Amino acid sequence: MSIFQAPRPGILPAQSIETLIATGAITSDTDFDHDQVQPASLDLRLSDQAWRVRASFLPGRRKVEERIADVAMHAIEITDAGVVLEKGCVYIVRLQERLHLPKGLIARANPKSSTGRVDVFVRLLTDQGASFDDVAEGYDGPLYMEVAPQTFSILVRPGTRLNQLRLKAGDPPKLETRSVGVDLQGGDIVGFRGRRHAGVVDLDHIDGHDPRDFWEPLSLRRGELLLDPGEFYILASSDDVEIPVDQAAEMTPIDPSVGEFRVHYAGFFDPGFGTDEAHGAGSKEIVARLVYEPLTERPSRLYGESGSHYQSQGLKLSKHFKAW
Repeated sequence: MSIFQAPRPGILPAQSIETLIATGAITSDTDFDHDQVQPASLDLRLSDQAWRVRASFLPGRRKVEERIADVAMHAIEITDAGVVLEKGCVYIVRLQERLHLPKGLIARANPKSSTGRVDVFVRLLTDQGASFDDVAEGYDGPLYMEVAPQTFSILVRPGTRLNQLRLKAGDPPKLETRSVGVDLQGGDIVGFRGRRHAGVVDLDHIDGHDPRDFWEPLSLRRGELLLDPGEFYILASSDDVEIPVDQAAEMTPIDPSVGEFRVHYAGFFDPGFGTDEAHGAGSKEIVARLVYEPLTERPSRLYGESGSHYQSQGLKLSKHFKAW
């Protein structure tokens, strides 16, 4: 097995990910999309193979598809016309990408921002994997995703991107942990609550849904905003989020010190998010605690340089919805 050499411990930037693709350490059922490699992560794509399962699981010492045989209710073919994944159900989908990680590299997956903003819970699975979302050093095998829509049913196709993979060399230091609070001073509308009885969200249809069919706007009462258990909310942070060009950050999904709730299902923030250099000028993000880590080297491109739905944002729904 080859050994990956990095200039220093850290998150791999775009050019290193592209090298891994070129050398066969990352392969795919189909050609890679031109925009699939992000500044410090790789978008992963659904294949045409899925299963409705009774419950979530970890494979333990077995392969994922061996465990699926124990819990599957039925197999699903994901077609180009699209397949609806129903809210309240759990699915396992094989991904198009496959890893042949060299020694010295590990990987970690996280939902894309747009996935978290429509309340779809996703986690990565690997053969003999001992935990969700983490890929062990030297892993050689397929990738799978657990998909569990919570508030809205979703329409997906082969190639739909719900999560992303970050590759890490060595044991980089945690540079900073930053907390951000909720902004309740944004005007008449301070947030949105998902409507439980709404239509299907087509995850490949950008700006294609009327937000009023899916969301209820929220305003303050007596200067407060009460959050009901079991409901899904979109709120903005009270602080601007900025990721230096030689760093990346990950959102902590659950932090008991700030409340008994999950924030944004976690997510990766690429280098350049919110910076003036990438035309961000201070983006707002959903309330969270962010952990910063260094990159092995400056990435060949920054977040938002060629356009982004979430750069320079305030309170904002996912890219699937028209402006409020």
